[in-house]
Amino acid sequence: MSQTDPIGNDGPPRQLAAPPLITVRKLSLAIHGAPILNEIDLAIQPGAVTALVGESGSGKSMTALALMGLLPGGSTTTGQALFDGSDLLTLSERAWLGLRGDDIAMIFQEPMTALNPVHTIGAQVAEPLRLCGIRRAEAARIARDRLDRVGLSHVPLDRYPHELSGGQRQRVCIAMAIARRPRLLIADEPTTALDVTTQAEILSLLRSLVDDEGMALLLITHDLGVVAGMADHVAVMERGCIVESDRTEALFRGHRHPYTAALLAASRPPPHTPRPPDGTAILEARDLRRTYGAVTAVDGVSFTLHRGESLGLVGESGCGKSTLTRALLGLEPLQGGSVTFDGTPGGQSMTRRQRARISVVFQDPYGSFNPRWTVRRIVQEPFHLTGKPRDADAQAARALTEVGLTTADLEKYPHEFSGGQRQRIAIARALITKPQVLVLDEAVSALDVRVRAQVLALLSELQDRLGLSYLFISHDLTVVRAICDRVLVMQGGRIVEQGAIDKVFEAPAAAYTRRLIDAAPRIPAEWLAARNTPAATG
Repeated sequence: MSQTDPIGNDGPPRQLAAPPLITVRKLSLAIHGAPILNEIDLAIQPGAVTALVGESGSGKSMTALALMGLLPGGSTTTGQALFDGSDLLTLSERAWLGLRGDDIAMIFQEPMTALNPVHTIGAQVAEPLRLCGIRRAEAARIARDRLDRVGLSHVPLDRYPHELSGGQRQRVCIAMAIARRPRLLIADEPTTALDVTTQAEILSLLRSLVDDEGMALLLITHDLGVVAGMADHVAVMERGCIVESDRTEALFRGHRHPYTAALLAASRPPPHTPRPPDGTAILEARDLRRTYGAVTAVDGVSFTLHRGESLGLVGESGCGKSTLTRALLGLEPLQGGSVTFDGTPGGQSMTRRQRARISVVFQDPYGSFNPRWTVRRIVQEPFHLTGKPRDADAQAARALTEVGLTTADLEKYPHEFSGGQRQRIAIARALITKPQVLVLDEAVSALDVRVRAQVLALLSELQDRLGLSYLFISHDLTVVRAICDRVLVMQGGRIVEQGAIDKVFEAPAAAYTRRLIDAAPRIPAEWLAARNTPAATG
């Protein structure tokens, strides 16, 4: 190692042994007797990206935790996970202390949860260095180097996590993970909550760590577009089993398992067929302005949402989408402009009954639910705006059945449902007051591709049946194209482009729109073309 860097960053990348770096053989896992993993076989190559894909509950994260020695209490394992001649499944916690950070490190999905809010980013990146005996000043120097390596050279060490954007916080987490230059990085859904351009930057950074520094990367994700652009090898998991595994292009071109085919089909929802415009405005914004001191978050925004229309709102984090949404809902004051809802003054001028006619579905339903409330109480919560009717229970039951759940679910609690089911409950709650407009704020971004497809189909069916208007806020352009009639593109507080969904996506007028479209991960069409030929399907 270099004399100037105890971890070796100033020297050449490690010369890794011949593959595989980790060999997993017939790994099975049970927690308190409940089977989780079933005879997993997996090889992780050095200097390469191995993707592990599948829906929530398929066993991806538990596989990663087994490789990190972080399984919960009550876990029992059989099989092997061989690393440098040692079986990771049999190591003591003392032995693991010498491996975590030095040889294997993990990047988690939600950086704000992974980071300590009361410690500076410099202290947090330096912490794993201090734990292996490096002096404070030298640890601070290496922390500065690692933050520079992940593209944060302009960010001082004394900043706190809340002072950074989501993409910057994820870069800090990556800097922490590579602080001691591990041989294997495990990244668990590292870009799920990021906008497309920030996502592309983070993925490029992870790929550069693999290519330039010889690290291996185990990428856990449900986004097959990300896999197509990143991974050298991919393994598909379903219900605790690896059902298919191959080189990435070979698997996409020649997949054989029906579960893989279902994931691929769900990852490419068909483009939306625009509805004929009604022509009647239900929500109008005229020259809206919202400032925070010297910062202008919304700068002269104007648009119209028509009855029965689905209008997309896209843009990077910090572009003003959330501030605009809060202003439309009357949750933020405006310094200029006006909002009209159904022909009457909107925004903060709305009455309680008007507010009941515009509902919101949030990104994280679990975070917007009181975990101590039953579904019955959660769904009936919006009645505080209108007064609780005598048939409130019947209306709650009807709202649940409209979203594909049953009346028996009324007495359950949020933790008893999957992520997709919780989002259905959130939609039922939004529908209980019979709104005219639904604001969907990243409502499907945290869902697996198959669950996402089901929720999108549900939203389309509800719109046709109930005549709802949607304002659909998302960073996922594939989803926007699958459900919206028109789209607004927002940058720096302004609408830089708007128009019919097909026109904007196929011939964008603004360079910023083109950049968003180009940054979106996608599966190369030629990889899937052979599966659609008569010879392949017959």
